Amino acid sequence: MARKSHLLRTYMAMTEGEFRGLRGSVKRLVDSPRFQHFILGVICLNAVTLGFETSAAVMQSPAGAIFKAFDAVALAIYCVELSLKMFAYRLRFFREGWNWFDLIIVGIALVPASGPLAVFRALRILRVLRLFSVVPQLRVVVEALLRAMPGMTSVIVVMSLVFYVAAVAATKLFSAGFPEWFGSLWRSAYSLFQIMTLESWSMGIVRPVMAVYPYAWLFFVPFIVVTSFAVLNLFIALLVNSMNAQHDAEIHKEAEATRSAAEDASNHLLREIAAIRSELAEIREQLPK
Repeated sequence: MARKSHLLRTYMAMTEGEFRGLRGSVKRLVDSPRFQHFILGVICLNAVTLGFETSAAVMQSPAGAIFKAFDAVALAIYCVELSLKMFAYRLRFFREGWNWFDLIIVGIALVPASGPLAVFRALRILRVLRLFSVVPQLRVVVEALLRAMPGMTSVIVVMSLVFYVAAVAATKLFSAGFPEWFGSLWRSAYSLFQIMTLESWSMGIVRPVMAVYPYAWLFFVPFIVVTSFAVLNLFIALLVNSMNAQHDAEIHKEAEATRSAAEDASNHLLREIAAIRSELAEIREQLPK
């Protein structure tokens, strides 16, 4: 009985070792540059074929069947990729936000696009967004944007207050002469938004208003200076600071990964040396004295 238990434990240990070796091989595969470049190529080609699918003439030609077949193949490749990552990383797979992003994007593509769910067929183009998770440079930009969101929220609040005050003032000042632009609070806000973007603001809105209200420039010029040249530049400053912080974080992460890999290699070498010493000690004990 004890011998059977020992054999069972030995078999389980061997199986676990082989399984661990297989998981390591899969991890090296999904992390390899060639595999990442392959997935990147599939995403780019899938983006092109999805664009061609918007043309009825193309889809009615023989090439339409090819595009549909490639779309199905691309979806299968995405599913295999995620399955391999889940197998390699196990629960650690779900600790990475970008993995959740990929799961949601691919999951939407797996929903049957028929009946009331036909809208999901148009959402297949969201697969192109997987470029954010595959290309490290794009991933850094998105992470920097998310990092800047708390500061941007404060800027948005300031911008909203400025717009509200300016819209109320513009409605009271110019609604009588220009009701189509400033006849209500919402019309004034939309017209001021157009002025802020500097799109036809002078000849389209401000000069006609100044023809009736000569001193209207005293309102519009400070508004443009505050919104276009001051507040909007705060967004750029926040994004630049966030990009720098994200870049520093990526450098620190790479340094930590290099140090961890060096420590793992050192520990593995020490274990090998200890095993060799143990074997040598056993050999010495077996030698005749």
